[in-house]
Order: sequence, then C-alpha cells, then structure tokens
Amino acid sequence: MLSASADDRLIVALDVPHAVAGLDLAEKLGASVGFYKIGLGMLTGGGLALANELKHEHGKRIFLDMKLFDIGATIEAAVRGLAQFDLDFLTVHGDPHVVNAAKQGAAGSDMKILAVTILTSLDRADLDACMIQPGDIPDLVTTRAARAFEAGADGVIASPQEAAMIRALPQAEGRLIVTPGVRPDGTALGDQKRVATPAKAIRDGADHIVIGRPIWQAENPADAARAVLDTLPRTTAA
Repeated sequence: MLSASADDRLIVALDVPHAVAGLDLAEKLGASVGFYKIGLGMLTGGGLALANELKHEHGKRIFLDMKLFDIGATIEAAVRGLAQFDLDFLTVHGDPHVVNAAKQGAAGSDMKILAVTILTSLDRADLDACMIQPGDIPDLVTTRAARAFEAGADGVIASPQEAAMIRALPQAEGRLIVTPGVRPDGTALGDQKRVATPAKAIRDGADHIVIGRPIWQAENPADAARAVLDTLPRTTAA
C-alpha cells in the first residue's frame, strides 16, 4: 500500500513499453513514489490494466495521460467510460469544447480533468509549422489556460516556464497546475524544449511535477526519485 510519507507532488511517468515493465519499475520505486502517469505509449501494452492494479492493489494515485481530442459527444462518451476506473487525473486537449464535454463525462466521479495547453516539446518554430496563431508561447499558454479554466477544467498541463504566469491568473484559484518538461540539474533534456528544475517548477506555482526518463533510466530509480524529492521546497504536498 501507499506509504503515508510519499510526496505526491512528484508524478513518475511510466514511459515504458508495457505493463509488465511498468509494474517492475513501480516495485523498484516502492514507497518512495505514490503517483504515476500512464500515457498513450502504454495503452496497447496493458496500460489500463496496470492503472487498475497500481490504484486498487498498491494504493497508488494514477494520472491517465490520454490527451483526448474529438467532437464533444465522443469526448463525453470516452471520458464517461474512463471515469469508471476510479483514476485521479485525465488529460484532454485544452480547447473549451473538449474541456466542457470531458467535465460532463466525468460528472459523478472524482477524476479531475486536466487541460493540455501547449506541449512542452514544442517551440515557436513548431507552432508555426502547425499554423498556430502568432505570439509568444507563454502568452498563448496563459490564454489557453484561462479559457480551459473558464470551461471547467480542474487544472492544466503546461511547461514549468509558464507556471508562474498561470498561477497568477484569477481563474487559477483552486485549480491544479501540472508540469512535465521538468529536468533535474545535470540530466539530458531529451525531446523537451521548455524546461526547468523540479524545485523551480514548484516554487513557480506547480502543484505536481512529472518526471520520467531521469528516474526510470537511473541505475537506482528509487534513489533518483528521492534525490528529486529532496530538492523540493518544504511545503505541504498537493
């Protein structure tokens, strides 16, 4: 079961090929980690089964990172189906119609809907290639976050570089900010472009930080997780 001392501000991304590898990693991390992210990469490798096992047999919290996007009726139906698994967080794209439909689908459950603003692997050149409107990324992210909150999102996904601006929004009161693109000092950036250290992300207003490769690629993942937690400001975990 989940250790009472686990600091859930750290979410470890189980970006491994299948559920067997994910469960093995969770066992190595043990009581040092209480919150896991399971994403699209593991969906066909038993990701939902792993989510259920970690949640209901090991007492872990689960962030299902699906980044859903579709017409409203489809989103509502998909989220209603996922809500039956009693998971903690689910991501959808931050477009207001998507957020609104997701909230309707999650009605009656405790699952929180998190809206993706702009992926942390993208920079302005990537947005230009996607024909996204001109503007500085922090301004676009903050605007998308405000609109997602207004549509009912329980929180947003944004890079740590935008956390402080989002936290300052009036609409952000009582809402969650979850930041991927977090890298401990001295670790490789990988495919992330808008990054910050774990401590800075938390100081700037993030409630949760998401870290994958710097932990699960470490020789001792539990030690790597504890090293990250040791750098976080000493405040009450979200």
